[in-house]
Formats: sequence, C-alpha cells, structure tokens
Amino acid sequence: AAADPVSMVPGSLERESWCNEHMIHERLDIIEEKVIKTVEHLESEVKSLLNIISETTSNIPTIPGTPLIDIFDGQY
Repeated sequence: AAADPVSMVPGSLERESWCNEHMIHERLDIIEEKVIKTVEHLESEVKSLLNIISETTSNIPTIPGTPLIDIFDGQY
C-alpha cells in the first residue's frame, strides 16, 4: 500500500466511486436514449401496419348477408 501513490491520496476511494457511478449513469443514459428511439421506431412501424390493414380490409368487397368479422376483438 505504501508503494501505491493513489492509495496514499486522501479521498481517492471517494473519487473512484464517484467516477464509477458517473460512468454507470452515462451508460444508462445512452441505453435509455437507444430504448426511446427503438420504441418510437416500433410505434411508427405498428401505426403503419395498422393503417395498411385498415386500408386493406376496407377495400375487401363483402357479399350481402355475410357477417362482418372484427379481427381486432381478440376472438380470432
């Protein structure tokens, strides 16, 4: 321990702990930003797919007297 100058400096463990905590927070911020961007991208993709489904199903001709099926009601 006497040969290690870092351990001789008062408060060095506190600085190291702060530095590690700061690095962890920076990494968490980066991860949070990536998650937010991914969620926004997925929301956009889902909206696009739902629009395509809606447009497609509204253009399907129905035979008179045929019951309509709601594919979003969870039964199918």
